[in-house]
Amino acid sequence: MATGEHPKSSLTAWERWELASFDSATESPGGIAQKSGPPVVVDKEVQRVQEQAKQEGRREGYAAGHAEGLAGGKARAEAVGREEALRLAQTLEKLEQRIVELNQVVADDLLALSIEIARQVVRQTVAVKPEVLLGVIREALQELPLLHAAIHLHPEDASLARLRAGDQLTHAGHRIHEDLKLKRGDVIIEAGGSHLDATLAARWARVVNALGQDAPWIDSAE
Repeated sequence: MATGEHPKSSLTAWERWELASFDSATESPGGIAQKSGPPVVVDKEVQRVQEQAKQEGRREGYAAGHAEGLAGGKARAEAVGREEALRLAQTLEKLEQRIVELNQVVADDLLALSIEIARQVVRQTVAVKPEVLLGVIREALQELPLLHAAIHLHPEDASLARLRAGDQLTHAGHRIHEDLKLKRGDVIIEAGGSHLDATLAARWARVVNALGQDAPWIDSAE
């Protein structure tokens, strides 16, 4: 045993404790003692920072994904809305066009019905009130003023004209002629080389043509 060294059995309790404290330290290859306590604390702090960074990364990723999802959903909703608006506009346009077409059909049907009613009314008027013929004669003569006219009428209408206005017509220099080729209500006037067709068919044609229609006075079935 070297000088100054003491066997552990002969040491006091205090000396043995001091030796144990120094012996518990470990030496590095360079001879420097290292303790194991502080590195454990540092490792825990690093783990805490890393875990916090992970959580913040997850939160930021969720927020970014949520915002992106909202933006994409809004874009899809706007696209669907535009498509629905376009389809609705097209449907309304077709509906309006159909209404216009239907209104035109109804208007044409009403006009055709009105023309047919007018035709029947005129026929009945001529048959029941033949005196209306005198008004037709006066209107026709006004188109040929200061001329002596030959008035061609159906025989029955000629008799009525002589009875109601014969003296007046004769005094004005007009003559009444009977024409079996004419129908009741027809009037043809000739004066100074002029020929005025005031038959019912001609008068009717002028009226319906003014309405933009082509409805003959006498139907082909008749």
